[in-house]
Amino acid sequence: MASCLWAADIPRLANGKPDLNGVWERPYVPDMSRSGKDQQGPGTLPFTEWGAQTFKTYDVTKFDYTGHCLPQGLTRSMNSPFPIEIFQTTARMAVLYEAWNVFHVIPTNGRSHPKDLDPTWMGNSVGTWDGDTLVVDTTGFNEKTNLDTVGHPHSGELHVIERYTRTDDRHIGYEITIDDPKTYSRPWKNTRVFTLRPDWEIIEYSCEENNK
Repeated sequence: MASCLWAADIPRLANGKPDLNGVWERPYVPDMSRSGKDQQGPGTLPFTEWGAQTFKTYDVTKFDYTGHCLPQGLTRSMNSPFPIEIFQTTARMAVLYEAWNVFHVIPTNGRSHPKDLDPTWMGNSVGTWDGDTLVVDTTGFNEKTNLDTVGHPHSGELHVIERYTRTDDRHIGYEITIDDPKTYSRPWKNTRVFTLRPDWEIIEYSCEENNK
């Protein structure tokens, strides 16, 4: 009986999978290592020697790629304080980010990562279901981005695992795991809560290098 009541509280698609569609408010996460309202980080990050030195020498006053309107990358897009809109079918999910007006498509039909991926800003994603949790596996990143605003680095070996769990009719539990053996000695996680905002719409966001 309890499982039936729990299931009834979560909107579902025709195939029975949790429905993640909608516009979602998210906490701003400028530093993925820290904990704050609706998000929790691991604290001190397990840097490798290369990762620690790379982070130590990062100086935002000298250069930040987003200041030139280059793409934020997957993790910084997800860390932004601007809302996202999710469009979901039984075969794929698309995440529309208000920040930078970018989108990311995630097949959920059993597709695997292509071989010989060309590195990209957002990486290549595939989604699978672990019970009622959508697990998004992303690899194939270039080395032109940071994980967050404070400049935590990553390498081309970055592997990101995201877990979307619809916890009730208004919230998604979101967990992201960073696995990058060149930069960090072990994988680490950040968790947060997304809130459904049916009264919101994502709006135009314009970032043009040297715009006035």
